[in-house]
Amino acid sequence: MPEQLSLMNEMEPPRNTNGGGDGGAEDSGDALLLGEYAQRAYLEYALSVVKGRALPVVTDGQKPVQRRIVYSMFRMGLAWAGANGAKPVKSARVVGDVLGRFHPHGDQAAYDALVRMAQDFAQRYPLVDGQGNFGSRDGDGAAAMRYTEARLTPLARLLMEELDEGTVDFTPNYDGSTEEPKELPARLPFVLLNGASGIAVGMATEVPSHNLAEVAAAAVALLRNPQLPDDELFAAIPGPDFPGGAQIISSPDDIRAAYATGRGSLKLRARWKVEELARGQWQLVITELPHGVSSQKVLEEIEEISNPKVKTGKKAVTPEQLQLKNTLLAVLDGVRDESSKDAAVRLVFEPKSRTVSEADLTQVLLAHTSLETSSPINLTMVGLDGKPVQKNLRQILAEWLAFRQTTVQRRSQHRLQKAEDRIHILEGRQIVLLNIDEVIAIIRNADEPKPALIERFRLSDRQAEDILEIRLRQLARLEAIKIEQELKNLREEADKLRDILGNPGTLKRLLIKEIEADAKQFGDARRTLIQAEKRAVAELKVVDEPVTVVLSQKGWARALKGHEVDVNGLAFKAGDALYGAFKCRSVDTLIALGSSGRSYSVAVAALPGGRGDGAPVTSLIDLEAGTQLLHYFAGPASQSLVLAGSGGFGLVATIGDLTASKRVGKSFLALETGELPLKPALVSPEQPNLACLSDDGHLLTFPVTELKLQPKGGRGLTLMELAPKTKLLAVSCFAAGLQLTGIARGNKPKEELLRLSGLAAHAGKRARKGKAVEGFKDVTGIAPGIKE
Repeated sequence: MPEQLSLMNEMEPPRNTNGGGDGGAEDSGDALLLGEYAQRAYLEYALSVVKGRALPVVTDGQKPVQRRIVYSMFRMGLAWAGANGAKPVKSARVVGDVLGRFHPHGDQAAYDALVRMAQDFAQRYPLVDGQGNFGSRDGDGAAAMRYTEARLTPLARLLMEELDEGTVDFTPNYDGSTEEPKELPARLPFVLLNGASGIAVGMATEVPSHNLAEVAAAAVALLRNPQLPDDELFAAIPGPDFPGGAQIISSPDDIRAAYATGRGSLKLRARWKVEELARGQWQLVITELPHGVSSQKVLEEIEEISNPKVKTGKKAVTPEQLQLKNTLLAVLDGVRDESSKDAAVRLVFEPKSRTVSEADLTQVLLAHTSLETSSPINLTMVGLDGKPVQKNLRQILAEWLAFRQTTVQRRSQHRLQKAEDRIHILEGRQIVLLNIDEVIAIIRNADEPKPALIERFRLSDRQAEDILEIRLRQLARLEAIKIEQELKNLREEADKLRDILGNPGTLKRLLIKEIEADAKQFGDARRTLIQAEKRAVAELKVVDEPVTVVLSQKGWARALKGHEVDVNGLAFKAGDALYGAFKCRSVDTLIALGSSGRSYSVAVAALPGGRGDGAPVTSLIDLEAGTQLLHYFAGPASQSLVLAGSGGFGLVATIGDLTASKRVGKSFLALETGELPLKPALVSPEQPNLACLSDDGHLLTFPVTELKLQPKGGRGLTLMELAPKTKLLAVSCFAAGLQLTGIARGNKPKEELLRLSGLAAHAGKRARKGKAVEGFKDVTGIAPGIKE
């Protein structure tokens, strides 16, 4: 690919490379490096998406399409409902005006934005009063725009009321035919009231909705004391207030941390009540759902659990799916949706029997459905400086207050100019009324009455023009009284406006008064309950009993009841054999080690039993690509193991440390390229010594206490010094003796038990080379020997 890309419209003529004539006169000044051009173009696109579509502005809380919809409806006369409220019009008219004048994008995108602004279950304080089918919380879409009608809500006046008073700047629309406001003169911080959700390029926003009265109280408190402590600020706004109510179960510290940083996650939970029925029966009724969760979604989740489908890539339903199904059906008999106009949410759950407790039923439902869910917080928005930044709660309120202060100052200046202009006109009329006969004579006799009036009475051009256009009826005696009274009122108003503009204290008191008045008029009670609760955890009841976990060499696992299992009598698939049998409990965990050092865990209770071959461990986990399972161990969480790699390093960890919370496992044993994990060695007080065997026949023993417990895994410490191109072959803990297996010099299999006296020559410190084993041509393995 050439290093340069020509951006000229016409092909560049070939250059004269001979150095003569006029062919080599100029360099290509219009050429850009391809990388620079792509970077510039993508940056322009990203900024367009960030500021022109996806993110709200801290000043009025609106995205561009929302602002244009509200402004267009305001221009169309679709004012807020009330005594003089306009009648709603077809939504298609609104969308057409928005697209034709301000927003040259798809009509469906504009209509979707209009619909969302009218949905009381999506917006805490809707700005559009919609009539017709505007969708439902169950995911039903709105009717076509030709059927629905819309107008502004009364609350929208807080956005638009001061628009014509010089409060904000206007900018030309996309074709220059008209102008649109850069922002709206919001009287309250709408970015917090209704929140916002959007995905831009390289950033996203998720601002939850809040209670109007609480936000107003916080704004007033911060206005009175800019150094307001965080505790007092968060006391005013304890948390989000969602349109659908429900409950926030996150702790106050978690909520405050999210507000302090501008990013976090809240735990939400549905609200319910228990209805008593005849004969001791009862039913659980969900009345409020978490934000963004619909009744339909919950029903689909119940259906998926009770009638599980085979997952992609699987041949049958997994044991986890069957276990979850049995858990649900053990407490739930049926569910139905009784939501209606009278009850926006009414999900009825019938228990399996009256003996099922409310706690058991709710625990299962909350743990396995969206009745309990998470809601992200990401307070990213465009600030006063025009930059998209993640802000905390204090910054949002402080920037809005600064914007509001500027807005009120501009409004006051605009009103002062109008008042002074009117005073100027009325003072000219007063002169006319005091000298009416002379003024009439001048107008009747002068060829140019305007200059004559200006010269005689020292009027301004504006006053003289007004006198010449005045009607005779306005020269009546009663009119003079009205002018005097109007002048008095105007001068008082002008003095107040000058005081606002010149006195910061007066301006602050006015801001507080207006915010409190709006909060009193439009504020309402909180809908979302904030009460910290422990998150529901899926707990499967398992009978604690002795079992024997049997693993085959090809990774098939089964759990047989009891510890008296004759492993020699077990059958395996053709070509398969026994790997190991572990005596443990049904509440314990099976650990599988992958070739990459990653550990995977499966509950012993989830293993199949019976006389079959069991199930492959790979079907119970999500194995990492390119990884093979090499070793297994089952036991309680407190059981300690020595984990080692063929590179000669190792560590001590418990089964609890190796247990992963997800099917994908967890990275635990760090290995270099070409290294593999060895079979874990059981650590116990009865076996305090560790033996390490290298593939060149060297054996080293030392106390296990020389190793370090590493709960988070890692590479570990050096177990044994290895010669070049030599690897660690096996590790084993022992007490009084060690069983060696290998090949004798005549190529015959050989086993030998080395007692402590025979192992004395191999004893040493950790990280030593050890001593070669005698009597073997090749040692292939070690295992604990019998006790003395």
